[in-house]
Amino acid sequence: MARLLVVDDDPAQLKMRQALLETAGHEIQTAETVSDALRLLPASQPDILLMDLRVPELRDGLELIRAAEEHHKATRIVVLSGWPEDLEHRPEKKLVARVVCKTVRSEALLRLISELALLLCLLLFSAHLRAETFAFSVAKPAEVVAEMEMSSPGSDWAKPGREAALADIVLDGGGMQNVMLYAGAQRHTYAAFLGTVQPGAHQLRIERNSKYSARESGLEIGGVRFRQVVPDDPEWTTLAHAPILYARADTIGQFTDIPLIAYCERLTDDGRPYLQYTVIFSNEDGGTSTRALMARWGRTTDIEYIYRAWLDTRGGGVERATIQAKDHKEVEFRGRREGSHPVLIPSTRNNMVSDRGVSPVRYQLPPVLVDLARHSREEIMDERPFAYRVMSQELAREQKLRPFGTVDGEKISDPRNYLYIEAKVTNRDSALAALVRLRGETVWRSSSLGRADYAISRDGWFRTTVELPPGTTAQQIGEIGYECIVKPAQPELHAGVCRLEAVSKIFLLMMPDYRPGPSLWSLSEPRDIPSGQMIGWPLMNTNKH
Repeated sequence: MARLLVVDDDPAQLKMRQALLETAGHEIQTAETVSDALRLLPASQPDILLMDLRVPELRDGLELIRAAEEHHKATRIVVLSGWPEDLEHRPEKKLVARVVCKTVRSEALLRLISELALLLCLLLFSAHLRAETFAFSVAKPAEVVAEMEMSSPGSDWAKPGREAALADIVLDGGGMQNVMLYAGAQRHTYAAFLGTVQPGAHQLRIERNSKYSARESGLEIGGVRFRQVVPDDPEWTTLAHAPILYARADTIGQFTDIPLIAYCERLTDDGRPYLQYTVIFSNEDGGTSTRALMARWGRTTDIEYIYRAWLDTRGGGVERATIQAKDHKEVEFRGRREGSHPVLIPSTRNNMVSDRGVSPVRYQLPPVLVDLARHSREEIMDERPFAYRVMSQELAREQKLRPFGTVDGEKISDPRNYLYIEAKVTNRDSALAALVRLRGETVWRSSSLGRADYAISRDGWFRTTVELPPGTTAQQIGEIGYECIVKPAQPELHAGVCRLEAVSKIFLLMMPDYRPGPSLWSLSEPRDIPSGQMIGWPLMNTNKH
C-alpha cells in the first residue's frame, strides 16, 4: 500500500477521500492549505501527492508541485482538476504523473492510486536489485577516494523500517566495505577511501546490501568520481593513515550511532607532531544524556577522537600510535593494519574503540583535514549541515523529542528551536552559562536549564544551545548574556571568575533543511565575569561587538 498526502480546501471532500483511501489500506495524511502541506512534506515524503491544483489558488498549487519534487523525487503527483491551457507549457506539468477531473468516481480514483502504488513497488524492487560497476585506472601507486552520487528511494532516516539502504562497495572483487545512505531519497555525495591502489585497470562494484538495508529502501547510483592521492600530495599522509572503522555490533541493522564524518588534525605533543583522527557519530547511545548534550556540547551527535599517530619524519611511517579506549583511556595501538590503515571497532555505547574485533559492516571514511584553533569541534557540522538533519531525524525516530516548553525526562525540543552559541572561555574555579532574552519579554532563558552541572566548566572553545519558542526569528532576539557560577564540583568555593575570551558566532538552524543561518552576533574583546554575576549585550543591527 502507498503513503499519500491529500490536499484540498474543501473539508468534506478531504474527509471523504481520506476515508475511502484508508479503507483501501493506504496510509493517509491530509492538509487543507498549501502551507500545511509544505510543513508535512519534508517528514512524510509521500509516495503519492493527491491535490487540487487551486488550493487555495493556482500559484500556491504550482508551488506545492515544485516542493514535492524537491523534497522527495520519488513522489508521484496526481492533480484533481483540469490543467488549464495557459499552463500547458509550464515546467510543473512535467512533474505531474496524472491529471484527472475533480469529479472522478471513487472506483476510478482507487484504481488510479492502486496502479501508481504498484508502479512504485516495481520501481523500488528494481532499485533493490540494482548494482553497477565503475572502471578506473591508476598510473602509479595512489590512495584512491571514491566519491559516489547515490540516493535511497523509499527511505527516511526518521521512520522505523524505512531508515536507509546499506551499500556494499567492492574493489576488484576483493574485500568489502559499506556506505550507509542516510540522506534518503535525496541525491548525496558519499565518499569512501579504497586504500592504496596499484597501477593498472580497476573496477568498483556498488550494490545494495539486502541483509542490513531497511526493508523499503532502494539504491540508485548517479555516478562515481575517483580521486587519486599520490605520496608527494599534501593530502597523502592524513589519508594514508586514516582508520578503518567496523560498525559497533549492537548498531548493525538498528540504524543508530553511525559514523557520519571523519576529520584529522595536525597537532603537537612536546614539540613532536602527530595526527589525531576524530569521528562524528550520528547519535550517542550511552554516556551523556540528551539534555546534557545540548547544554554542554550544543548537539546530540557523538564526537570522539579514536586514533593518534606520531609519524617518522624520515620515511612517513608511524613510530607510535594510540587509541581512545574504554573509560576515555588513551592506550597504545597494538592491532592490525591493512596497508598503513589501522583497523578499529567501537567497543562501548559512547564509541570508545578497541583494536581487536570485527563486525559484518565496516566504514572507510576519508578524513577532512581541519584546523580548530579558532573554533569548536562542532564547526565541522556547521560546514556539513546534513549532520544536523541526520541527528534530528534520529532523535525523532528514537522518540527523544518533546513539545517546546515541556519537561519529559531527558527529551529535548526540535533542534531547530535552539539558538546555537560558539564561544571560548577560561574558567577559574567557575562555570559559564549562556542566556537569551527575546524582545518584548522580561524572562531570560538559560543554556544550563538552571543546573550547575550543565554549565560549561571546561576551558577553550565550546558550543552550547538555548531553547527558544518554535519559529523564533533573528529579529526577535533582544539580548545575549553570560552568567558565571562557582565551579559545580567544588561547592565549598566562594568565588570564581569566568573569562569570556571570545564569541565567534551565534545562529539558528534554518527551516526546513537544518542549515546553520548567518551569525547574529560576535565578541572579540575578552570580558571577565565574576561568579554570581552576569553580563548582557543587546543585539543591534550589526553583529560585531
